Amino acid sequence: MANFELFQILFWLLFFLVFYAYIGYGMVLFLLIKLKRVFRSKPSNISLDEDQWPEVTFMVAAYNEERWIETKLENCFAFDYPKEKLHFLFVTDGSDDRTPEIIKKYQLPQGIQLRLFHSPERRGKIAAVDRVMEFVQTPIVIYTDANTLVNEMAIKNIVRHYENAKVGAVAGEKRIQLNAKDEASSAGEGIYWKYESQLKKWDSELYSVVGAAGELFSIRTNLYEAVAKDTIIEDFYMTLRIAQKGYRVIYEPEAYAVETSSASVGEELKRKIRIAAGGLQAISRLMPLLNIFKYGMLTFQYVSHRVLRWTLAPLALPLILALNIILAMSGSPLYQVLLMAQIAFYSMAIIGYLLEQRKLKFKAFFVPYYFCMMNYAVYRGFGRFMKGSQSVVWERAKRA
Repeated sequence: MANFELFQILFWLLFFLVFYAYIGYGMVLFLLIKLKRVFRSKPSNISLDEDQWPEVTFMVAAYNEERWIETKLENCFAFDYPKEKLHFLFVTDGSDDRTPEIIKKYQLPQGIQLRLFHSPERRGKIAAVDRVMEFVQTPIVIYTDANTLVNEMAIKNIVRHYENAKVGAVAGEKRIQLNAKDEASSAGEGIYWKYESQLKKWDSELYSVVGAAGELFSIRTNLYEAVAKDTIIEDFYMTLRIAQKGYRVIYEPEAYAVETSSASVGEELKRKIRIAAGGLQAISRLMPLLNIFKYGMLTFQYVSHRVLRWTLAPLALPLILALNIILAMSGSPLYQVLLMAQIAFYSMAIIGYLLEQRKLKFKAFFVPYYFCMMNYAVYRGFGRFMKGSQSVVWERAKRA
């Protein structure tokens, strides 16, 4: 009897942990935002006169993007921002295709300021960025990937937040372009990023975003600090270090970068394993951020939104299933129903996997499949992190 009660306590503690990590934190955030708005009006939109816009460096890191780089150049030159205050900086280190050549020969529109930096050695994105940061002379630098399209108002929507001296970084929104002909696995990726975007909006309004996505983010140039060359997810680490210094990281959904979804869940898995390994690496290097007595709200957001998903939540899932089986064997109708629900959920994930292998498009099954894939990736990422086998160099994932 004592064991049964202990198993019940463990089951519900672990169940609550997983629920909180993926759904409950969003509910808590929503309530906190509502309370905050009662006592403090929502800040009004910041607008600047034309002569107040600051100079900005827009940095694009590109590796072997010859098929995409002209589209990226055209996208950059369409920004609604004063040309005399906008400096483009392309770094193509390691590229052994025509990417640097295409940029060199591209006919620049009148007034466009662009510098190209290239080194034949490939040492990873952060090494390339760090190498050229000394050439950035503007107060704000915006980073983006070469395989994304950024909306034309993005720069204005980003830099207006820097009127607030407490803002140290601004994160743009990552959007997944879903086409009818894409793999059904795109459903999981798209739903995940929509949910993440909503959480980031609330995080930002409450206090600060906990880590930016590399597709589009910006920082105050004077807050840049060199990052260890073996850092796997430098965008996340860089922006959290800025938050650790007492600055806010703001989320701006009207500055967004669009990219196509992964060609399959298998390709998305490559990204998730790398991100999981990088997340665990970042947690190990940002241990002081776990001190809620020093960092308060930032620690609460960081642990709730990031740390739990990369540590305890994935570990809890198999334990919840095992405990549920033991408790259901006692004859309790509640635990039998919960076990049936778990079996149904994982069965849908397996069906989703089988359908994905056969290129069939029943999207309803891909949400549980994507959820399981994300948590499986944490185990794989943990293995790479412990062995130190995760390369800092990106392994390109195929896109739909």
